[in-house]
Amino acid sequence: MVRRLFPLCMLAIAFGLTPLAGRLSAQSGDEARWSTPSVGDVVKVLHLRSAIGFDRLLYMAPARARGTIVMLPGGDGKLDLQSDGHILHGDNFVVRTRALWNSQGYGVLIPDTIDHLNLRGERSSPDYAQLISAVVALAKRENPGPVFLLGTSQGSIAAMNGAAHAKQGAIAGVVLTESVSVKGGSGETVFDADPGDVHVPALIVANRDDQCRVAPPGAARRISEALRTSRDVQVLIVSGGLIRSANACGSLAPHGYYGIERSVVSAISHWLDRHS
Repeated sequence: MVRRLFPLCMLAIAFGLTPLAGRLSAQSGDEARWSTPSVGDVVKVLHLRSAIGFDRLLYMAPARARGTIVMLPGGDGKLDLQSDGHILHGDNFVVRTRALWNSQGYGVLIPDTIDHLNLRGERSSPDYAQLISAVVALAKRENPGPVFLLGTSQGSIAAMNGAAHAKQGAIAGVVLTESVSVKGGSGETVFDADPGDVHVPALIVANRDDQCRVAPPGAARRISEALRTSRDVQVLIVSGGLIRSANACGSLAPHGYYGIERSVVSAISHWLDRHS
């Protein structure tokens, strides 16, 4: 069940393009599988070089995509994206649902870390904000439509930081899902990423059944209040999910919307549509 609450209101860059033979389809509660691409679909592996952060990025878009979502995974941020587009660690919510976002009409740009770098503790830094700006520029290069930042768990810190330091008009909005709001092993939270400097519309998604200690659903309102300069802040409360991860903060648990992916993606997409 999904329920909406009321609105609360440099880098040296080298680009490389590698077309892939397949795209992905996903089932709710299942890992994505390769399938034959539709005519006009775009699947590429892009490259962005920086001293910190990303190396390969997977870009997937339907024909005539209405915009692009920069997906910022949680955990340590490592996907092990291969040159042929295969992802070795694809359980994270924003990774395993990539085809679902395409079915909603949005392209997705998913970054991997450079040389297996662990991003914990780095996502609220000024250097990381610059890196997000470079990724946004790359997204606009692929599609001139609106660009949104969407982070989950630790990745919400990155999304908040990117939105706080984005140039005017660079992004259309930011989505924060199961945000880390209590300090844990990474030593940083969304509150360390300058939420008071976010001016774009923001959506905060929280699962009432999330048992992750560092991402309590009850903190959603406090996060919304910290976004004091955003012109449009909304909180979306969802419930449900299956448990397959041993860790409550794992991707295959209510923290990662496991088993309720379709309803969550659909609800977020409605918000994106209104801000595109």
